Amino acid sequence: MRVEDLSFLDPRQNLDYDDQLLNLADRQGAGEVLRFWESPSVFVVLGRTCQEEADVDSGACAQDGIPVLRRSSGGGTVVQGPGCLNFSLILSKVRHQDLASIPRSYEFILLRVLNVLKGAGVSAGFRPICDLVLSSDEKKFSGNAQRRGRGYILHHGTILYNADLSLISRYLRMPSRMPEYRRTRPHADFITNVSLDVPAFKERMGKTFSVL
Repeated sequence: MRVEDLSFLDPRQNLDYDDQLLNLADRQGAGEVLRFWESPSVFVVLGRTCQEEADVDSGACAQDGIPVLRRSSGGGTVVQGPGCLNFSLILSKVRHQDLASIPRSYEFILLRVLNVLKGAGVSAGFRPICDLVLSSDEKKFSGNAQRRGRGYILHHGTILYNADLSLISRYLRMPSRMPEYRRTRPHADFITNVSLDVPAFKERMGKTFSVL
């Protein structure tokens, strides 16, 4: 597996590059990749089927000059920016049979991420289908989504470690559908940062996924 630590200044370019990695793997056999990136500027990104009018306070975004983009993977609408570390995985469905099932594929990937976090002293848990939460209060610090190609998948994951969490309440509406464990908590009571040594996390992730 190739590991890339590559961030672009343009939010759209960061999203497009992940799609290019999937296309190169699917069409040209470029192989598996683990990429880390972090946007230096704030933006809102919709999941593939999300509706802006339902999820986003467009007035606040327009007032602050915050772009609203769409990614190719599923999942919910999120705020991206400094302090939100992204990890993108291009994985072969042929090499990893657990990826054939969508629920199982999240478990396959995120249990490994949890082991990396445990090694960094973070006590966390997996909440199906695609969230990571602190064990102490079930506050969410990682959301995940996928786009599935012919022979490979693109897995998008986030780790909030030093994000301005007040921006989530400013730019996003309360979702109409919520996981049961959220218990209708507002953004400010549900989303949290996690204490993380980012360089050490990246190194451990590279070692973990390179041996799959």
